[in-house]
Amino acid sequence: MTNRKGSSANLLVTESSASAVTAPLAGKVALVTGATSGIGAATAIAYAAAGAAVLLTGRNAEGAERTHAAITAASGNDSTSGTAAIALGDITKSSFCDELVDTTVSQFGRIDILANVAGTITRGDATETSDEEWHQNISVNLDAVFFASRAAIRAMRAQGDGGVIVNLASNVGLVGTAGLPAYCASKGAVVLMTKAMAIDHAAEGIRINALCPGSVNTPMLVSGHQKSGRTVEQVFADNIAAIPEGRLPQPDEIAKSMVYLASDMSSHVTGVALPIDGGYVAQ
Repeated sequence: MTNRKGSSANLLVTESSASAVTAPLAGKVALVTGATSGIGAATAIAYAAAGAAVLLTGRNAEGAERTHAAITAASGNDSTSGTAAIALGDITKSSFCDELVDTTVSQFGRIDILANVAGTITRGDATETSDEEWHQNISVNLDAVFFASRAAIRAMRAQGDGGVIVNLASNVGLVGTAGLPAYCASKGAVVLMTKAMAIDHAAEGIRINALCPGSVNTPMLVSGHQKSGRTVEQVFADNIAAIPEGRLPQPDEIAKSMVYLASDMSSHVTGVALPIDGGYVAQ
């Protein structure tokens, strides 16, 4: 009799653990910026597959619809998959970020996760970077992250049961690289802003971390190389050569770490800037 009870208890624990692994974001509500392509789209799809309801935002309506369609198609009859909605706009405007969080709460009842993924990049040294390009990098990569985080923290604080923010920074926000001063500056600022906010809100149960990918096979990787005159093939070859693993990851590989940082699997992790770059910053 004792053995049967013990076996039953073990079975229940195993089933519960399995559920947490297959749907680690079940019952959660997430807001994902930059959800129209690349890592943002992959993150939104991964969050929904992990059980979260997701509000998708960006500027590209067609891209947002593709992401939404992918989430819908993947859910099918899977009861563990989440749902999605779309709210397009300019996240560099603080008022829109406030509206986004309000929309998330009104649509799904609350907000548990904010993934700040939207980004832009300008290639060229300081003399080749215009005022407009500099301000664009700071506005999209840094200002928008702050505005959205501030709005989300206010809502999470009002809910009273914590929350998670995951900021997409970059490995070149940790070590720097040639030809990207505006991008490196913006991503480096995201790393330190993440750490400061994590300290500010740790006692409230709001965890804030940064994920720092290296080169990833996304449209951004090949954008802006007209200045250097390199072909797409040369861009891929150069990036692969700089990665110790010798390959470019796909967006869904980065999204897996976005799920980890958003879930209870990382429940004691806050203020971290996690490189995911095949060993680049370890050199």
